[in-house]
Amino acid sequence: MKCLQFQRSDISKGHLILVNPTHPYTEQIMREQLTLLAPRSLRILLERQAAKMLSEAIAFLGGAQDIVPVSGYRTLKEQEAIYHNSMLEHGEAFTRSYVAIPGCSEHQTGLAVDLAKSQEDLDAIRPEFPYEGIWGRFRRYAARYGFIERYPAGKEKITRIAHEPWHFRYVGYPHSALMEESGLTLEEYHACLKNYLYEGRHYYTSCHNRNFEIFYVTLSAEEDRIIE
Repeated sequence: MKCLQFQRSDISKGHLILVNPTHPYTEQIMREQLTLLAPRSLRILLERQAAKMLSEAIAFLGGAQDIVPVSGYRTLKEQEAIYHNSMLEHGEAFTRSYVAIPGCSEHQTGLAVDLAKSQEDLDAIRPEFPYEGIWGRFRRYAARYGFIERYPAGKEKITRIAHEPWHFRYVGYPHSALMEESGLTLEEYHACLKNYLYEGRHYYTSCHNRNFEIFYVTLSAEEDRIIE
C-alpha cells in the first residue's frame, strides 16, 4: 500500500463526505473543482469527477434526450433563497421535508444532482424521475458509476429528508455498489465503516474484477497522520 497522509482538513473533503442537519458543510468547494454539465445552456455545475461519471452513465444508456439534470452545485446564498422561497410558497412542513437547511445541503458540495424526466414545465423542487423506462435503467446502473439514490423510501428517519427519487449523490465506486447491495444510506454506511479501523480489521471486497481494501482512519484535534 502506498504512503497515505491525512490532515484535519481532509475530514470535510472527499466523495464520501456526509452532509445533513447534524453534519453541516463547513467548507467551500473551489470553482476549479467544478465543471458545467451538458447541455451547457442549463448552466448546471457539478464536481468534476461526479460530472464525468454522470455523463458516462447517461451516454451508456443513450439517455441524453430523456434524462435532464435540473440542479447541481448551489452556493450557500442560492440554498438560502430556495429555502426561503419554499417556506413562503409551500410552508414549513413541505420545506423541511424536501429542502435541506442552508449550510446542510449536499448541493453545496457539488456532489449531488437532481435529475428529471425530460418534459415541459419541470418542477425544480420535486422533478419527476420515474422508476420505469430509461429512468429505471439509470437507477440500476447508477452504482457502477459511483452514484446512489440518496433519499430512499423508508429511510426518512435516518436521512431526515423525505423520499426523493430524483436526488442522486456521487460517493464513488465501490462505495456506491456496497451501499446498494446492503441497502444502506450514507449515514448508515458511515456508521458501518467505523467498524473497520485502520488499527484493526479491514474490509476486503472484489467488484468487477477489482480488489478493494477499505478502512477508517481517526484523527485527533491536534494531529495529522501518515500511514505507510
